[in-house]
Amino acid sequence: MKTRKIELNDIKNLSELFNDYRIFYEMESDLEGSEKFLLERIKNKESEIFVAENPENNLIGFVQMYPIFSSTRMKRLWLLNDLFIVENHRGLGISVLLINKAKELCIETNSCGIVLETAKSNDVGNKLYPKAGFSMDLDHNYYSWNNK
Repeated sequence: MKTRKIELNDIKNLSELFNDYRIFYEMESDLEGSEKFLLERIKNKESEIFVAENPENNLIGFVQMYPIFSSTRMKRLWLLNDLFIVENHRGLGISVLLINKAKELCIETNSCGIVLETAKSNDVGNKLYPKAGFSMDLDHNYYSWNNK
């Protein structure tokens, strides 16, 4: 298994994975929108995306990180926003490989850490993240506001 930073010529294949990711989270399929969204993130340098490839060089997973900042620590902080592995490749440790790429990015950019959120009902994620070295924040409340 190989992990690497995304390249522009991967966008078509990545868009299909990203579309499947959105469908997994019960969003409407939108392959064209997925491609446009990802291209904008890459061209505007608004996210970092790493992919996993199988031995046949097919993309089988990705992680997308967004930079945010911690004012109190006066450093960059990364938001691990998206992590997805194709269904028939799950349970093989690919998520951990991609999370390790995210950690490498954090170290290389002298950032203070990585944050993420997952649903309480996400049994797989809630087992994965502690195994990958993440700890649950029990000291803070998480709030959201949605402009729908």
